[in-house]
Amino acid sequence: MRVAVEQGKKIQVISDETRPVLQGARLTAWELMQDNIPVTLISDNTAGALLQKGEINLAIVGTDRTVANGDVANKIGTYSLAVLCRENNVPFYVAAPLSSIDFTISSGDQIPIEERGAEEVTHIFGTQIAPEGVRVRNIAFDVTPARYVTGIITEKGVFRPEDLHKLNEKDADLDAIMMKADK
Repeated sequence: MRVAVEQGKKIQVISDETRPVLQGARLTAWELMQDNIPVTLISDNTAGALLQKGEINLAIVGTDRTVANGDVANKIGTYSLAVLCRENNVPFYVAAPLSSIDFTISSGDQIPIEERGAEEVTHIFGTQIAPEGVRVRNIAFDVTPARYVTGIITEKGVFRPEDLHKLNEKDADLDAIMMKADK
């Protein structure tokens, strides 16, 4: 986002709140505002409606781990957003620092997924919001299959998921395999 603004591009960022611990609301929105980048905060469930109305023309998410075939593990909800983007013909990009790419894992099916404590869902900042004793599933991450990913943004350029493995090859001609992103 910072680079786009530095290049003079007019952007408007829509930040999901990122339940259950609200990183999008507490961190992403705050950081963008600190850099004077226009940002609108939405609840996680709002993205689908905005995509359907054509109010979002590009999605960029982060990644906790990207594997050799281009599958991406990220905060829960990333997979849903990718599917919604595909349904609405909106490009879906992943910002993946090289340090987050694990070439030792061939597929997202092999990524262990953490499940966290119920309190993250039943409480907000120490205040209980759900009935005492309710059962909770708090899956912290999901895996987005590479088929939903338009491109993976790295320090070495933007790559199609099927070309990502070439970053790990010594003699790869990165210019030949890199996506040319003008937007």
